[in-house]
Amino acid sequence: MTDSGKCAFVLGIELVGGPDGSVAMCQRRYVDDILKRFAMDECKAVVNPVDMSTRLVPSDAATKVNAPFREAVGALMHLMTATRPVIAYAVGYVSRFMENPQEEHWAAVKRIFRYLQGTKTHGICFKPGNKIDFLRL
Repeated sequence: MTDSGKCAFVLGIELVGGPDGSVAMCQRRYVDDILKRFAMDECKAVVNPVDMSTRLVPSDAATKVNAPFREAVGALMHLMTATRPVIAYAVGYVSRFMENPQEEHWAAVKRIFRYLQGTKTHGICFKPGNKIDFLRL
């Protein structure tokens, strides 16, 4: 076994150690990858992952949106559980419509992607003691 130095990436999570013993976790590369996969890598950023003025409702329509809705929500769930709990409400909200997604549901997922575009470098910082902070790397 050899020492390769400080760990920079673990399972796609970027780790940055601070001088005070803190460790910051970020998934910038994963965000870039999912934005590219869903053709949102050139989108404009928004400041909130959810538009509170829009109410999403289930649909009984026989047609579904022609978009990779389930795949996108799954990718967002992975990001949410690993380093971005701030998108948990938005992802949970759109995941309610997995059975029969419509165009307005896909638009809500794309809004989450636009939020991620502007916050790619955000993550979680674990500090010595009991304090956890959200930060931008």
